[in-house]
Parts: sequence; structure tokens; C-alpha cells
Amino acid sequence: MLLRSGRFRELEEQGIVVRKVFPEVPPKVEYSLSDIGITLNPILSQLCDWGKTYHTYMET
Repeated sequence: MLLRSGRFRELEEQGIVVRKVFPEVPPKVEYSLSDIGITLNPILSQLCDWGKTYHTYMET
């Protein structure tokens, strides 16, 4: 899934991701999960599992 930079900035403002800017040309920016963002991993994993189950269900 691709996110626009505006979405990443919203997540940064909410403390879910950390933005690191590298002083390079061309500019380089990396995003990573913050400590609180990492706590979303189990929830996102369960949602992913559900999505796979739903996809299989829809194929039958």
C-alpha cells in the first residue's frame, strides 16, 4: 500500500511514525514505527490474517 507524504505526516503528528530526514541531494526521508506505533503490529497482523481468510472466502 502506498501512502502519500501527507498521510505519513499525519501519522508522525500522532506519534505513530518517526520521520528521519537525510541531508542529501536528492532529498531522502525514511519513516519507521515509533515505540507506540510498534504496539499496532499484533492488531495489523490479525487484520492481515482476516483479509487473507476473507479473500479465500470470496474466491469460493
